[in-house]
Amino acid sequence: MANFIQRDKKRRFLYSKHELKRLELASVAQDLTVSKEIRYKSLQELNKLPRNSSPIRIKNRCILTGRSHSVLRFCSLSRLKFRELAAQGVLMGVTKASW
Repeated sequence: MANFIQRDKKRRFLYSKHELKRLELASVAQDLTVSKEIRYKSLQELNKLPRNSSPIRIKNRCILTGRSHSVLRFCSLSRLKFRELAAQGVLMGVTKASW
């Protein structure tokens, strides 16, 4: 399981490293006022960037367990850990519903 976490950390690092270059090349490629040759060259450069530097490859994971499914975005915890910590009273402002 630690292998998945390390892979995700590597992807996040590559994304942050190539983020500005990717944004710059993508904006040039989408700009219709620039000539076709320049746009084509920027697309080629964009394709040369590593695939793992793409933001779509980053997956939300639980910060405690590394679980990738059912991760709550506002606290970066999986539903299982969120429920467990809420039952223990560790999370502030979270109460169990009763009616």
